Amino acid sequence: MPGLSTDAVADLLREVAAEVITPRFRSLADGEVMEKNPGDLVTVADREAEVVITRRLTEAYPDAVVLGEEAYAADHTLMDRYLAAGHAFTVDPVDGTKNFVHGSPDHAVMVAETVDGETVRAWIHQPEHGRTWVAEKGSGTWRDGERMRTTPVAEDREPVGVTSMWALRDHALEGLPAMRLSWVCCGVDYPKLIEGEADYIVYSRSNPWDHAPGTLLVTEAGGAVAHPDGSAYGPRSLRPGLVVAVDAHLCGAVRRRAQDAFARL
Repeated sequence: MPGLSTDAVADLLREVAAEVITPRFRSLADGEVMEKNPGDLVTVADREAEVVITRRLTEAYPDAVVLGEEAYAADHTLMDRYLAAGHAFTVDPVDGTKNFVHGSPDHAVMVAETVDGETVRAWIHQPEHGRTWVAEKGSGTWRDGERMRTTPVAEDREPVGVTSMWALRDHALEGLPAMRLSWVCCGVDYPKLIEGEADYIVYSRSNPWDHAPGTLLVTEAGGAVAHPDGSAYGPRSLRPGLVVAVDAHLCGAVRRRAQDAFARL
């Protein structure tokens, strides 16, 4: 399939971050932060970055559907086209927008490529952390050229869990330590899990732009992903709830416990 190499897309994300996102970090002017819905922030950096990334992907892949978070906010019919597409991309131009607005470095630019409902390539660039993560189906996960793998939990310690769900913050799933709040940015959460700063993550939603990139990074690094009800996750899945873990055994154990927690919410 002609188009952009994995390295070329990574370069694109770094370029867009350097030109559109980083200059506004801790420098957003009045009127450059808006609300899509109450409490759901968007900035000019989100919108401008998505336009550039979408244009470049569309130029390289004119037949692909590009599902951008901000484009979807403006036109919900885009999701139907994405779900029906044989070839598609997801784009989250500034994942962790609230972090970005409040001056936290925990934000990222994320893109995933899907073919026939399967994620085949993924990219996460963290501008303020200076790191770029890439994954290709069957070829592993890489951080700035270094092969990355998850580490199973040793038998002599308890697994560390995090969640972006305020309702589950400081909540202990049966037989497990209480979960702490995640970095509230999928583009940071997933890499942190691979790096060993968490062993599992519990999410409430499964928006493709949020989770298609990170799930491929984690599974290619040796981890596992599933919905709390036991169904398999895929980039076309919109079921609520998602459990991500460093290996399949822990994922299963957390999933079964999370299913009960979700039923009580």
